[in-house]
Amino acid sequence: MNSSFYSHGKLLLTAEYLVLDGAEALALPTTRGQKLTVTTTQDPGLRWKSELHDGSTWFETHFTLPIKDCAVPNGDIPQRLLTILQAAQELNPQFLQGQEGLIATSTLEFPRDWGLGSSSTLIANIALWAQVNPYKLLEMTFGGSGYDIASATAQSAITYQRTKSDPIVKSVTFDPDFKENIFFIHLNKKQNSRQSIKHYRSLDSNLLLNEVSHFSQLTTAVKETKALQAFEQLLTEHEERLSKIIKTPTIKSELFSDYPHLIKSLGGWGGDFVMVTGEAQEMEYFKNKGFHTIIPYNEMILNF
Repeated sequence: MNSSFYSHGKLLLTAEYLVLDGAEALALPTTRGQKLTVTTTQDPGLRWKSELHDGSTWFETHFTLPIKDCAVPNGDIPQRLLTILQAAQELNPQFLQGQEGLIATSTLEFPRDWGLGSSSTLIANIALWAQVNPYKLLEMTFGGSGYDIASATAQSAITYQRTKSDPIVKSVTFDPDFKENIFFIHLNKKQNSRQSIKHYRSLDSNLLLNEVSHFSQLTTAVKETKALQAFEQLLTEHEERLSKIIKTPTIKSELFSDYPHLIKSLGGWGGDFVMVTGEAQEMEYFKNKGFHTIIPYNEMILNF
């Protein structure tokens, strides 16, 4: 047997944090993702190998089969992986049953600190392999809104809305005429999503619920915007309003206060990527401040 599974990375353009409480969010799948290949072997058990974008191996372990009886290994990463595999088998009892031996190789197409979804693409790929509901697998393991799971198998931009049952996921056309003026810049540090969610959950829940509809409206407006200036105005409003809600300064006010165009946080505030607008030559501003990972829209975002 030789099976292969693939999931795209993601960037959350609107309604970060509020998506947890049902706000409609606009998410963009990225051109880079994670691949999982599974092959049979004569050696017993499941040998797992995780590779980086440069082909190097950053993690390797071995699990005995059946997976439900596997002893808990040492180390946070192998324990977390075992939890995912056991949860997948709980959802599909036939998964990893009766196998003589398997080699699973998971390969990231982006650096682990980019925050494009190394965990969500892993969950999505294991769900494809195990033939289980990826949202249920996410709920049993990492938790979160699930927009990243929806982005993993999307072929275009999506709107995502969490509900009490299955989420509402819609493919949308988002191909702005001004995309040559959109760039994604890495802030040279990774944000812990679980810590960001914990902070958000400590806020006044009644206040948050009152904001859900407003951010859903902002998502609709951003999705339909045809002009760069209107796009910048909407997302500046989004950034400033959310800053007050989560009691966190905007990245622009903290690091780039003299930059003349839009700077928009994506996902958990404080790390990973920001989206900026401007001309290509204006990206020198960020390079001069030590931010050298600058990716144009067409190189970052999947667009069929």
